[in-house]
Amino acid sequence: MPGLATANMGSLPHRPSRSLVSMNEPANHKIRVDVSANYVGDQSKPEESHYAFSYTITIRNEGKVPARLLTRHWVITNADGKVKEVRGEGVVGEQPYLLPGQGFRYSSGAVLETPVGAMQGSYQMLADDGARFDVPIAPFTLAMPGLLH
Repeated sequence: MPGLATANMGSLPHRPSRSLVSMNEPANHKIRVDVSANYVGDQSKPEESHYAFSYTITIRNEGKVPARLLTRHWVITNADGKVKEVRGEGVVGEQPYLLPGQGFRYSSGAVLETPVGAMQGSYQMLADDGARFDVPIAPFTLAMPGLLH
């Protein structure tokens, strides 16, 4: 896909999932985030309350100004209401710089103690015009197949 850089974290099974989108405003600073999440059965151990999930994120600059992803903030919640927050620089060891129309895709994972949970968060960006802005990542579900309808 033209204009799309890709980073992968190991080999993860591909199981299509629903995609969610977050966009921020104004049009100068418009970043689109698409998410696809999957259960990773061969890395899970339900008998030990160990449920592994992979997610693939595509970040695309739909604004008018180039921007760099500086940091990430994730809020991961399991079915028991246990919340884990993750903050850090960049994503998968990178701080992608996105020209208008350019995208970046990466895959990562999360482990929960329950077969169902949710993730949401934000990216903090720095645009070439000096503006710092947050890009929300809409909540998405992590679930073993067959548990939710």
